[in-house]
Amino acid sequence: MSSKHIETKVLHAGIEPDPSTGAIMTPIYQTSTYVQAGPGDHKGYEYARTQNPTRHALQNNLAALEKARFGLCFSTGMGAVDACIKLLKPGDEVIATNDLYGGTYRIFTKVFEPLGIRFHFVNMSNPDEVKSKMNANTKMVWIETPTNPLLRIIDIETISALGHEQNAIVVVDNTFCSPYLQNPLDWGADLIMHSATKYINGHSDVVMGVLITDSPELHERLAFLQNTCGATPGPQDCFLVLRGIKTLHIRMQRHCENGKAVAEFLAQHPKVGEVHWPGFPSHPNHEVAKKQMHDFGGMISFTLKDDDLNKAVTVLKSTHYFALAESLGGVESLIGHPATMTHASIPREQRMANGLKDSLIRLSVGIEHIDDLIQDLAQALDKA
Repeated sequence: MSSKHIETKVLHAGIEPDPSTGAIMTPIYQTSTYVQAGPGDHKGYEYARTQNPTRHALQNNLAALEKARFGLCFSTGMGAVDACIKLLKPGDEVIATNDLYGGTYRIFTKVFEPLGIRFHFVNMSNPDEVKSKMNANTKMVWIETPTNPLLRIIDIETISALGHEQNAIVVVDNTFCSPYLQNPLDWGADLIMHSATKYINGHSDVVMGVLITDSPELHERLAFLQNTCGATPGPQDCFLVLRGIKTLHIRMQRHCENGKAVAEFLAQHPKVGEVHWPGFPSHPNHEVAKKQMHDFGGMISFTLKDDDLNKAVTVLKSTHYFALAESLGGVESLIGHPATMTHASIPREQRMANGLKDSLIRLSVGIEHIDDLIQDLAQALDKA
């Protein structure tokens, strides 16, 4: 029996009790190899880089959460990104959003551009900019929505249709949403990427990447890369992510509730300038967010009204519950400075051209009591 409800799927989809003991939790199969009865006569597992039962359960569970047939796990999110671009060859072109995670920008421009793959970074909130770069060499479209760190919203359905006119593979980085808030395959995407380090695991104790697709052909090619290049996670990490997923729906509900309250507090604060959060009716493409997202999430970014970098640094160093750290999506609240942390690899002139100001502050709103979070931000802003 299968359920269409994510609250049930996080607990049961792709997961069965251990057949040898009945253990309800998927065991950690801490082994590098598997004994064979004879040459090639095995139980579906030969070598742990290629297959592992703990990883197998996690991959099946993640695929079900994104309404797909196939999931692949990688040792990091960047390992998953790397596998995606290895689907291409020299001379191919990629159209990507111009507001995206700095590590993605770095691997695109510093690793794959020198190998002959060309990248175009455009404002994908405007489909005409995507159209202007489409040509016969366009083989992939890379969408990140909401974008990192400006929380821009990209219409997955519209951009996917444009990409498919050129038979391009449409990839959506769904990290900011998790499968609880957004399912890109529903809107035409071919491939979903997650940094499972973030909301999927949710406890800031694992680094992992995920690729999900409903295409047998894409799955076969990516599984080959996963095994051949070897960026596979260990069984302990897979076990921890399986554990984290079991509370995904409850955590995401609180992230969304707290995110809304923090965004509204910041929007009314006299020292705050712009507040980027897709739940505001005034947010560009708010209607698109309402269409393709189930809620608006716990990621927020904002600037100070006078756009003063020194005052922004004071805020960053003055919070207590909002820990100053990289990453996002854990149960604890985090505060960060994209220009010097997550997006430092993007040249300043390009950051500024894309609207990423030096004073921009990014929040990952956790699941603490909302009164404590708002009081923490209030006292930090008072010191600016």
